[in-house]
Amino acid sequence: MFWRMRRRLRRAIARSWRLSKLWYRLHGLSLAGAPDEKIWYFAFGANMHDGVFRERRGMRPVEWRVGRIEGYRLRFNLEGRPRGRAAPANIEPSAGDEVWGVVYRISRRDLVRLNSTEGVPGGFYRPLWLDAEDSEGRPIEAVAYVAAGGETDGRPSLRYITLLREGARAHGLPAHWIDKLERVRPADA
Repeated sequence: MFWRMRRRLRRAIARSWRLSKLWYRLHGLSLAGAPDEKIWYFAFGANMHDGVFRERRGMRPVEWRVGRIEGYRLRFNLEGRPRGRAAPANIEPSAGDEVWGVVYRISRRDLVRLNSTEGVPGGFYRPLWLDAEDSEGRPIEAVAYVAAGGETDGRPSLRYITLLREGARAHGLPAHWIDKLERVRPADA
């Protein structure tokens, strides 16, 4: 019940730009820019899947591209639900590695709404601005969600890794990245 109330509070605050600015300030984060200003968001987990990003989260990107970030690697080192049987995606710095995903162009107001569905601020994710590039090599400054994960990786649920695989295929991510996702063993396999 506590978690449900907390989620409702976050979503109610996300509807007001002024309340959101105060909420972010209370958590040591700033909410810069105008609500309608467009920014890029880098999705590397379940948000690559349209059923999650557009339907469940209610996002309406004005544009999307295949993209990647260099100097990071994909991890499954977070504790999901049910505990010990689901590990959500995370990224961490790693020289020489790269992470592929989908970059969506959304408004800052949409980002605040997306943040509220991801538990930002106050949850285990925090927003991080990164230098990404699209599949044509054009640079993009994008925000992604990162968390302080554990030392070892867990295994994602079959449902979760399937969302990543389907989202990657639907958006045309490179074959080597899809192969990498195919090699991830789910917890329930």
